[in-house]
Amino acid sequence: MNQRGGAERVFAQIAHTFPDAPIYTSMVDLDVTGDLFPGRTIHTSFLQHMPARRRLFRWYAHLYPRAFEAFDLREYDVVVSSSSAWAKGVRTRADAVHVSYLHAVSRFVFDYDAYIGGFGVGTLARPIINRLVAWDEQAAQRPTRLLANSQNVADDIAKYYRRSATVVHPPVDLQRFTPTDNRSDYFFIASRLLPYKRIDRAIAAAKAADVRLVIVGTGPSLAALREQAHGSKVELLGFVDDATVVALMREARAVILPGSEDFGLVPIEAAACGRPTIALARGGAMTTVIPDVTGAHFSTQEELTEILRAFDVTRFSPERIRAHALEFGNDAFRRRIRECVEETVVLR
Repeated sequence: MNQRGGAERVFAQIAHTFPDAPIYTSMVDLDVTGDLFPGRTIHTSFLQHMPARRRLFRWYAHLYPRAFEAFDLREYDVVVSSSSAWAKGVRTRADAVHVSYLHAVSRFVFDYDAYIGGFGVGTLARPIINRLVAWDEQAAQRPTRLLANSQNVADDIAKYYRRSATVVHPPVDLQRFTPTDNRSDYFFIASRLLPYKRIDRAIAAAKAADVRLVIVGTGPSLAALREQAHGSKVELLGFVDDATVVALMREARAVILPGSEDFGLVPIEAAACGRPTIALARGGAMTTVIPDVTGAHFSTQEELTEILRAFDVTRFSPERIRAHALEFGNDAFRRRIRECVEETVVLR
């Protein structure tokens, strides 16, 4: 809970579903996510006290399994976890129910180069990652029931963990993202700046098409991406607050999703603003972006460049795009999460 992205917003809705439950997490930065969990009891692990944890938290990856396994959850009959990698591995009583919502199969399991790339560690990390892969497979067997944020993730769970999962699509705060009549001339990206997000692909396309691109977000790739964007119409703003993200998204020509996401909330957030999304034709974007209705798909760098060069936003109806987003509201998500937990308790 030390970053502010899609996974953190989804977990905020899970926490809201069970308002009296204490929260356990490896580390928390209340300056970044505290407003998402007001008044909650939050227990952290020994990683909360590690040096330079705000800057170097990714370098402690080999310690996350131990951090989550160390939590004493014996007093709880039901545990609900929200996991991109680690939280599914918590240990519970043998007779307890553990429902785990998976945002992804741990990316280091199947995409080592993209996960590690840009961290400057190269092959030195391979033995550590191999140990984490072995732990991850064992940890995925511990929950009583697995939920997946998309069919794409459910398919990966079946492939890598050999388990079935129930698909529950992530929610979007439809009150926070609303349409406007104001329009500007830039394309927009909101993302963590990690190698697998492929922000470099969007920058290259924007430069080739000679169009404006505004990018918000932080991460280890920021310096390299700023160097790539030098001398172009691409702006990297770094961290901005939520209100600024929404304002920029609402007035953009379109939002770009240049990498493969297991689900990806950004296209739905853009749709809630009535804005189309231009997305790589892989992963969750095959569900969240409907070609010629809520946006466009591309498969190659050249296709993305041509789409940006010729993009006509007037072809898209903001009202029709917004209607697509209404299928992914907070209330429906919280109701489905509670149903899944209650079903699992009864069947147990």
